[in-house]
Amino acid sequence: MIYYQWFTSPLGQVLLTSNGQSLTGLHLHGQKYFPNRTEDWQESTLDLFVQVQEQLTEYFAHQRQQFDLPLEPQGTPFQKQVWQLLTEIPFGQTISYGTLAKQTGNPTASRAVGAANGRNPIAIVVPCHRVIAANGALTGYAGGVDRKQWLLRHEQAEVGNLLGSVV
Repeated sequence: MIYYQWFTSPLGQVLLTSNGQSLTGLHLHGQKYFPNRTEDWQESTLDLFVQVQEQLTEYFAHQRQQFDLPLEPQGTPFQKQVWQLLTEIPFGQTISYGTLAKQTGNPTASRAVGAANGRNPIAIVVPCHRVIAANGALTGYAGGVDRKQWLLRHEQAEVGNLLGSVV
């Protein structure tokens, strides 16, 4: 059984999915690889979905920089390794696909890292938007480059506000 619920965000409608225990998906409406609902899907008001919505609301309101949710993305061992590394990229910062490939232990795997990054089933919470080209270009994002740019500006504005308040 796949449980789901819709959430309205500043980036549009978001589809949340769960296995009943953990978040298995956070998909931006219209994104590449958007899942198709089947007979085994059931709309639900799981407590987990309440937590996810609260934390996303805090994130979008500049009140949260890290998520604290049980996650269970489905993928290959390599994809799961890449997705775990994504969760370690600090808020408001970016890294290149090449740097991420080096972190997997395979420095020549930039394309494989890019493919795994693009298949990340838990957008925003697993911050695949923080990975950019070595030259700084905002290449590829399953949710659209405009949304990637919005997320990066959102986070960098928060970091700028924090730095401004320290001075």
